This record gives sequence, C-alpha cells and structure tokens, in this order.
Amino acid sequence: MSAAIATLAYGVGILGLLALDHDRALRTSKALWIPVVWLFLEASRPVSLWLQMAPPSSADTYLEGSPLDRNVFLLLSMAAFVVLFCRRRRVGSFLRNNRALLLFFLYCGVSVLWSDYSDVAFRRWIKAVGELAVVLVVVTDAHPFDALKRLLSRVGFFVLPLSALFIKYYGDLGRDYRPGGFSGVWNTIYTGVTTDKNALGMITMIFGLAALWQILELRKTTDAPHRRRRTLAQAILLATACWLFWITNSMTSLSCSLAAGVLLVGTNSWAFFRKRAVVHILVVAFLCLSLGAIFVAPELLSIVERDPTLTGRTAIWNLVLDMTGNPLLGTGFESFWLGSRLQRMWSIYWWHPNEAHNGYLEVFLNLGWVGVALFAAVLVAGYRKILAAVRQREVAGSLMLAFFVAALIYNITESGIRELNPIWFVFLLAVIAVSRPSVIEGELHADMDELEDRVEPEPAFQHFAASDCVREQL
Repeated sequence: MSAAIATLAYGVGILGLLALDHDRALRTSKALWIPVVWLFLEASRPVSLWLQMAPPSSADTYLEGSPLDRNVFLLLSMAAFVVLFCRRRRVGSFLRNNRALLLFFLYCGVSVLWSDYSDVAFRRWIKAVGELAVVLVVVTDAHPFDALKRLLSRVGFFVLPLSALFIKYYGDLGRDYRPGGFSGVWNTIYTGVTTDKNALGMITMIFGLAALWQILELRKTTDAPHRRRRTLAQAILLATACWLFWITNSMTSLSCSLAAGVLLVGTNSWAFFRKRAVVHILVVAFLCLSLGAIFVAPELLSIVERDPTLTGRTAIWNLVLDMTGNPLLGTGFESFWLGSRLQRMWSIYWWHPNEAHNGYLEVFLNLGWVGVALFAAVLVAGYRKILAAVRQREVAGSLMLAFFVAALIYNITESGIRELNPIWFVFLLAVIAVSRPSVIEGELHADMDELEDRVEPEPAFQHFAASDCVREQL
C-alpha cells in the first residue's frame, strides 16, 4: 500500500473512531478544545516541528526555545485563564483543596530569583502555570468526568493511530536510527508522532490506560446508549496501544502500564481491591519491585534483556550529582540544564541529554531539598485524596490511581516532573480531579434544579438566560 492511500485509510479510520465513540449524552463545554490542543501538542511534537520550522539543535537554541512554540502555548494559556475567570467560583473550590500543590508551584516561582538564567526560568514557570490552568479547565467543567472522557478519547484517537501510520509509511517522521555500539550496526528506533522512543512509550501508556478505563466503565453501564460501538472504538484504541508497545519495546512504560493496569482493573471491578490496606500493599509492592530491580538487584534487569546500568542512566545520575549547586535550594526552576552544565553534558554525550532520567533527582537539582519536601507533600496529599475517591467509588477514581502510580514508577528512570510533559499533565489531573468534583457538580445541578422550581422564566429574562448559556459554554 502506498503512503498516500495509507494516509487516506488512516484518516478515514480516525474519523470512524470518533464517530463510533460519539455520545450526545456527554455534555461538555466548547472550552474543552483548549486542553485537547494542549495535550495533543504535548503528546506529539511542537508546532515548529510539525511545520518543520524548528531551529537547529544547539545549546543556545535550547536556551531560548522556539518563539513560535512559545507564542502558541502562551495563547492557549491566556485562553485557559479567561475560561477560569468565568468559572472562578468553581476554581476557588479546587484550589482550596490543593494547597500543597499551590505551595509547590509558588516555591517554583520564587526559585526563579536565584536561577542563573532568571528570564528563561520565569518563562518556563509561566508555561508551567499555564499547564496547571489548562488542567483546571478540564476539572472545572460543569460535567468534569464527561470532559475527561472526551479529552482522553479525542487526543488518543489521533496520536496512537498517527504513530502507527508514521512508523509503517513515513520512516523519516516515525523512525530514528541510533548506532548499536562497536559492531557498526544502526538500530531502528520507533518514535511515531513523538520525537523519541521513550515519549512514544509514555503516550502509549497514558492512552492505553485511558482506553482500558473507558471499556471497564462502559461494561458497567448496560443501559447506556451506543454502548457497543463506543466499546468497539475504545477496544481498537487499546489494541493499537498494545501493538505500539510490542514494536517499540519501551520497557519503562510497559512496566508502568502493567502495574497501573492491575490497579485499574482491580479497583474498578472488585470491592476487595478498594480496601485501604489492599491498595497500600499493592502500591508499595509495585514501588519496591521497581526500586529493588534498579538499586538492590540490578541483575534482575537482565531477565527482561535490559542493561543493569539502565542504558547509561546511572552514569548520568553520578555526573549530575557532582554538578549540584545549592543542595538546599537548587539551581532554580528548570535551570539545571542550562549554561555550562548543559555544555559539559553535551560534550560527554553525543545524543545531547537535557534531563537526568529521574524525575525526583530532577526536582532536587532544580529546587533542592526544599523542593523535594514540598513535592513529597503533594504526593502524600494527592494519594490520600485519590484513595478516598477509589473507596467511595468515584467515577474516575480508579483511573486517577492508575495515572498516579504510573507517574510514580515512571519517574524512577525518566524525568516526567516538568512542564509540557504528558505524564506531568495526567499526574496533575489525578491529583486535582479527585478534589471533590462530584460534590461540586452535584451542588451545581442542585442549584439549577432549585432555580427551575422557584422561578418560571418570562420573556423579559430571556436575554439573561442566553448569557447564562454563553457562560456555560465557557
């Protein structure tokens, strides 16, 4: 099959998946397109790369970034802030229930003051705050769980099938080649719509888990309209994720998916798995297994045909720890991989790393022990809320637990605690989405029902009713 015919077939297939999954009963605002576009760009590649307008890779261009990409994300952030202003009462409720997260973001902003590149750090912090605003657009929707389902489906139906298309028919876009050591053989690396193998594994994990969750939810609603065709659409997406896992051989994302998938299926299907002690035991067991295989018994990695040094990650950890500036406060928000430190690492590694391949180490390098302590508070507070949502059988409780645990394990060997990273996006969703969203939605409907019972609209108030409809769309 030629690339042109394949592109047409995949395009029709993507539209078919969207049509199969469409449900008019799901009520979401038009503002949901802001997080859809944001997450799509995070899960694929920046606009400058899509348009082939990205500047050449160098330390200077990494420092300044792409003006086009910066402006695109700035516009999306501004649109998100406008929406949140219209929903300020609901936003306030969520923020009050996430004080630890707000304190962490506030400290990130303050750390800009002691960065060697304060202007760059400040721009990155603004982008990180914009990402938080985009997440709030999802959870403050009048129907937050409907918004969550549509967000994950809309993005997933594009990025995973397009990744398969790029890998099979557009090798210059969906594949990369790396030297395979002294043999002189070059290895094929599959990247799909992303820019590297690890990123492809990450988005496969995220949208694979989301598809599995939607299938489980549809299974429980036997009287839901169009249940079979929606299940078929999600099953196709899940099958695509499995194929991408098989071809990319991304062991980090695969292991995270298996651990998170066990928790997702268990807590969604059986009351036994929703017991507090059982969830604690499973989460601790998965973390201990991951940490033990890396730090205690690295020879276990050979069972899955992996290098005990994690493809040189341990050497990078030792190098960056020797370059630590202020261990208490760090180098400043997103400032470690800048200037002389970046140039030194790039002079050692030809593939130009820009992360420590460990999210917790990344927090330490940028924010010091103070940042590590604040982020630990975010983890504890978030886990407690997610566990409460699981035990109360909240609609998305099991998915939020899966995303939370996947992010915990993923950050052991990858850096996912940073702005414009899909695993950070879903981590924020997991922590914030369980901050009493069902209570807020219930209060909203109760207020609307009470108003409908007390007041019969007259023609003179039709203008105000129309204005309310406009605000609802935001």
